[in-house]
Amino acid sequence: MAEEKAAAQEAAPSPAPGGQKPILFIALAVINMVVVVAVGWMLYQGRKKEAEKPTMDQVIQGEAETLHHEASQEKAFVGQVIPLESFLVNLAGSKGRQLQKVNMEFELQGDKTAEEIEKRKAQIRDIIIITLSAKTYDEVSTREGKDALRNEIKDTVNNFLTTGKIKNVFFTEFITN
Repeated sequence: MAEEKAAAQEAAPSPAPGGQKPILFIALAVINMVVVVAVGWMLYQGRKKEAEKPTMDQVIQGEAETLHHEASQEKAFVGQVIPLESFLVNLAGSKGRQLQKVNMEFELQGDKTAEEIEKRKAQIRDIIIITLSAKTYDEVSTREGKDALRNEIKDTVNNFLTTGKIKNVFFTEFITN
């Protein structure tokens, strides 16, 4: 009987001391496959981006088009600019205690606008003086206030010009005491 027990024990496989080795081997194989797939994907994406890069002829053609476009834009970029005389006005609500001195220039749009502005200089100066003297210090002391004043002057003068328009108003001096 003891011999039969010993033979049965020998026939039955004994549990391997490293029973987790197959699980570890499978996990490492799966991780290895994931890494290989990821590297393959990165190589594919790199080649795809390389194929999308422009050729040297396309780059040269694009540069030529850009230079041509910039040259045509440069001519129209800054219109004719004409300076106006200084404006010295009392600010609204100051009872003559606060003065404002403003120098400005108009950027013109249109060829005959300068002639019309020269003919209507008295009207334009009158409108600008009335607009400036209607503003308080708080209204013109901030950047937003100056931008609003610039737009108001431009829109008001453009309302009665017939041969062209004012594109921009530039303040070259803006002093308030």
